[in-house]
Amino acid sequence: MTWDTSTIARFLLENRGVAGHSGRLGVKYHAHGDDWIEVAQPYSDDLVGDERTGVIASGPIIALMDIATSLAVWSRVREFVPHATMDLRIDYLRPARPHHMVIGRAECLRVARSIAFTRGIAHDGDIDDPVAHVAATFMVTSGSYPKVTA
Repeated sequence: MTWDTSTIARFLLENRGVAGHSGRLGVKYHAHGDDWIEVAQPYSDDLVGDERTGVIASGPIIALMDIATSLAVWSRVREFVPHATMDLRIDYLRPARPHHMVIGRAECLRVARSIAFTRGIAHDGDIDDPVAHVAATFMVTSGSYPKVTA
């Protein structure tokens, strides 16, 4: 497969979203650039933590940011390589706006021998007013990781 900045987008669109728990939640491809990718968690009444507020609960946002940072690793190494979340830290800055989609934007900062370092932002329409910041590291399975220079 020839890899370019749209490879992950094409993969996600052809597979109608994202697999696993994020697929079950309805996470979808949103946008990408040369060094970042965005996925979106559409609003659903099923994902609301408190019916009185209409705000997407924290669990779906955590899943959204896990998949966004994971996809950023693939984007950086330019290959679909197996990897696992080692650490995922999310700092919530404010609740998402009621009845709004949440967008997760992530980038992979560096790839070491077996660890990838990522960061991202969750927002509900205005990237300058984030819902949360995220930092995540991923461990790559032995022998499967291509050598990438930082």
